[in-house]
Amino acid sequence: MTASTSSPPPGGVAPMTRRVMNLGHIAAQNGRRLADCPAFIWGDLTLSWAQLDARVSALAAGLRARGIGKGDRILVHSKNCDAMFVSMFATFRIGAVWVPTNFRLLPDEVAYLSTSSGAKAFLCHGDFPDHAAAVAAASPAPVFTWRIGPGGFGEDEVDAVIARHMGERVADVAVEHDDPCWFFFTSGTTGRSKAAVLTHGQMGFVITNHLCDLVPATTEADSSLVVAPLSHGAGVHQLMLAARGAATILLPTERFDIDEAWRLIARHRVTSLFTVPTILKMLVEHPAVEQHDHSSLRYVIYAGAPMYREDQKRALATLGPVLVQYFGLGEVTGNITVLPTSLHAAEDGPDARIGSCGYARTAMQVQIQDDTGEEVAPGVQGEICVIGPAVFAGYYDNPEANAKSFRNGWFRTGDLGHMDEQGFVYITGRASDMYISGGSNIYPREIEEKILTHPAIAEVAVLGLPDPVWGEIGVAVCVCRAGERASEAEIAGFLSEKIARYKMPKRFFFWDALPKSGYGKVPKRLVRDELEARGELDWLRTAS
Repeated sequence: MTASTSSPPPGGVAPMTRRVMNLGHIAAQNGRRLADCPAFIWGDLTLSWAQLDARVSALAAGLRARGIGKGDRILVHSKNCDAMFVSMFATFRIGAVWVPTNFRLLPDEVAYLSTSSGAKAFLCHGDFPDHAAAVAAASPAPVFTWRIGPGGFGEDEVDAVIARHMGERVADVAVEHDDPCWFFFTSGTTGRSKAAVLTHGQMGFVITNHLCDLVPATTEADSSLVVAPLSHGAGVHQLMLAARGAATILLPTERFDIDEAWRLIARHRVTSLFTVPTILKMLVEHPAVEQHDHSSLRYVIYAGAPMYREDQKRALATLGPVLVQYFGLGEVTGNITVLPTSLHAAEDGPDARIGSCGYARTAMQVQIQDDTGEEVAPGVQGEICVIGPAVFAGYYDNPEANAKSFRNGWFRTGDLGHMDEQGFVYITGRASDMYISGGSNIYPREIEEKILTHPAIAEVAVLGLPDPVWGEIGVAVCVCRAGERASEAEIAGFLSEKIARYKMPKRFFFWDALPKSGYGKVPKRLVRDELEARGELDWLRTAS
């Protein structure tokens, strides 16, 4: 995946390579201009930009001394910590490829990611000896493993490497636009995870676009609290903020402590945070939100899934006009649509963009297409497709997935939706979530939105299950608000006046909580597995 060159134009000018800035240079720039400004805060540890840049160079020197160079993949399996943040910039600086994993994955899953990415080095948090053993046993295995933090495995320890090489300066390796810098693994909610190849040039655009569309006017005076794994969307968000010199703040422990999150927001006058709707809902509904000053927040960015309208209204009432929504997959690094703070209406009305995930991001083009790849008319449902500089280079070593994901140059998101006359996009659901009952297409999100208007319901997931008569039938798994109760008959009666009869779920189940992925989402696969494990599908087999 190297940059291509073209023939000289008629004027005889020599062709140029597409040389771009190495993203590792962000730390060096800030180390010079903002030497004493805070770059990273984690519990009692505070690193200035000069200190962080020195650590980046030291780790880069250590990796280079161990034979890691341009194009080599470095697998990183770690909880959020300073070493993980430093490893990103150090990897970029030497022209290698950062391959972070979700630390909640199982050992065999990480071993698969190691093999499929062709990792040459492995940085593994000390809490995961079984993962280190599984990766070492994989074929081919990385050349070496370095441990992050205390533990009993690994050839070396990352902090020790940094200490030995402290003071060594490593220059940014020359990179071109299409040189890979990050293998961004899909969350794997269906099938095996795939490595989306992100490049230096693409990510340079993504940083600029995020700053433009999500957090305008951000400077080194700003700071961001991290409440999600740095391996995925939160890592992109922090890279973007680092480009403006803003500080990154981590929760002090692995546990998601909501009270501590609000305490840190107040203490550090945090101006932005990135999360997903389910986590934002938890933050807003926790009593601590009223006990700590959060007036410093300017941007609370949520992505990963649409936010239900009732949850959105509560968040706006609690936090004020600070919500920013964006829609975008890892393959497009979030850059598909944006709904800025100014368009988040606190109350329903004719001017409220209820249900919209916004309009096309700067320099990106979004289109709703039918099954043949033709654009459909406004208001007509189809697949959401996108082209533009933020689209990834393709899946690593996976031509079959690439062939399915691109059509006529457009990236196919797999999400269904429609666009209005003004260009606002409305997501109706994942193509994979849709089910067909009695010959009719049914989209769970529409039903979920209606159920959530019931005052007793806090969360819900609707999914289709096989049925010998109808092909598929719908079931709804509901979670009641604290102190509230509801019955199957009550919710069915409530819903009967709001949706067509053929869309009515056949059963309603009530759980204490919905299963969530490591990214805070509620994959329908996990809900289906839990229904099976609880024996709540036995009625379906009996009916069959």
